[in-house]
Amino acid sequence: MKKIVLSSIVLGLGLLLAGCSTQASSSHQSYSVGILQIVQHGSLDEARQGFKAGLKQELKAHGKSTTVKYHYLNAQGDQSNLNTMSQQLVQQKNDLLLGIATPVAQALAKKTTTTPTLVTAVTDLKAASLVKSDSKPGTNVSGTSDLTPVGLQLKLLKSLSKGNKPLGIMYNSSEENSVLQVKLAKQYAKQHHLTLKVVSATSTNDIASVLAGLEGKISGLYLPTDNLMASAMKTIGQKAKAAKLPVVTGSIEMAEDGGTATYGLNYYDLGKQTGKMAYQVLVNHKKPQTMPVETAQKLHLYINQANTQAIGLKTSQVKSPK
Repeated sequence: MKKIVLSSIVLGLGLLLAGCSTQASSSHQSYSVGILQIVQHGSLDEARQGFKAGLKQELKAHGKSTTVKYHYLNAQGDQSNLNTMSQQLVQQKNDLLLGIATPVAQALAKKTTTTPTLVTAVTDLKAASLVKSDSKPGTNVSGTSDLTPVGLQLKLLKSLSKGNKPLGIMYNSSEENSVLQVKLAKQYAKQHHLTLKVVSATSTNDIASVLAGLEGKISGLYLPTDNLMASAMKTIGQKAKAAKLPVVTGSIEMAEDGGTATYGLNYYDLGKQTGKMAYQVLVNHKKPQTMPVETAQKLHLYINQANTQAIGLKTSQVKSPK
């Protein structure tokens, strides 16, 4: 009789443990996230790493047993690659898509209107036809905008520039995000009686010659958050140092790579914000349609000390434009 009772107890415990094991197994979630990036450079790389860190942080904070599998593709600045890679990520049936930079976001939006899609390093989602409004996207797309304080950045550049020559602006006229920032720069310049000399370059091969055309004609150079400019920062930085020219950039990463200073956003932090939005989509099943577009929560004054000293400025001269 004791043997029968003992066997029953052992059997019961076995079933209980098996049930607990099954329950634990079923509580573990696995998600697949497709990431597409327009080109490799500091700002966008930081945004991608920040995204992963932000999502991981949220999962850990909420005690979620979760595996996230990332499918990362880089278009290397090629539009034909964008189309092919966008289609590839959509066909993989990922739970979420992340588009890094405006052209990528637009390419993904053309391939799917159903897969939840978040974007980052996109200046104006509405102007790029990604959302109906920033407060109520109304599409399968939302995310974080990298719109920088263009006016404050120009104010900073003016404070670092010597003489009365115009402030130069160089940008890629084929990037919508850059066109918007140049428009804002012109508005600020008009309101504050600043003279600008605006030039554009559409490939890395153009940048050296365009810079040469500005030599002796400007007192400082402003570069918006432009993917082409970001990719060429080392070249721009070398030319600017040789000309003793202050360079204020749209992003901190661009200033690190060859600028003088900036008052702007940190792309790693912006990526983390996007990662937190991803948690809401994946775990809490929120829809991008109802998630307002977010902007950077913090702005920072960054000084590239080596470049500042190289052009004859003291770091104490670089002060927050606010």
